[in-house]
Amino acid sequence: MHDPIIIIGATGAIGSALARRLAAAGQALHLIARDEAGLAPLASSLGASHQAADVRDDAALQTSVTAAGSRIAGLAYCVGSIVMKPLKRASVADFAEAYALNVIGAARAVAAAEAGLRAAEGSVVLFSSVAAQSGFPNHTVIGAAKAGVEGLSVALAAELAPVRVNCIAPSLTRSKIAAPMTDNPAMAKAIAAQHPIARLGEPDDAAALAEFLLAGQAGWITGQVIGVDGGRARLRNKG
Repeated sequence: MHDPIIIIGATGAIGSALARRLAAAGQALHLIARDEAGLAPLASSLGASHQAADVRDDAALQTSVTAAGSRIAGLAYCVGSIVMKPLKRASVADFAEAYALNVIGAARAVAAAEAGLRAAEGSVVLFSSVAAQSGFPNHTVIGAAKAGVEGLSVALAAELAPVRVNCIAPSLTRSKIAAPMTDNPAMAKAIAAQHPIARLGEPDDAAALAEFLLAGQAGWITGQVIGVDGGRARLRNKG
């Protein structure tokens, strides 16, 4: 039996795309999400073990991660949020909630998995955002939280080696949490045009990179923050 890869946020757009890619390759999976109603059928369809937990409930998160077993091939923390408010409307609670969900949840999940990851010399993939390194209006809350994820990633890569830790930074990707933007045709078209590769991200764009980073082919890659963003963070749009 292969050592499992844990996917936290498995019912989300990127998490479920990653789960399907890994299952198709024969990888054992342990899926975690807060939505039991969506999690159970996904796990059943992929032959994966699963456990429902809200990452903001530390005890439940720790229990759900350790249920994967004593050897863990990898952990992907595919949890995120999109909080878009101008600074004058952003509350202390907004910042605290975003930090708890994106940074503390990731740190605590990795802490729970550390022994298993070390036993299997596994790897970790966390998720940031293009907004962590590129300034956009109304992104103070999520930009700050995702910058925290990037800092966490490189710190963990140093502390946990030879366990590998990398971070993926997508631009706007079609998902449930992005639906207010991606489901509005005019808004989606305008945002797509801001990318040198002029389209929105698809869940499989980020999932494909996550699959690679979790695999042995990426065995000498750690401590990296890699954009899956149509060039938005690094290139000027010719338009």
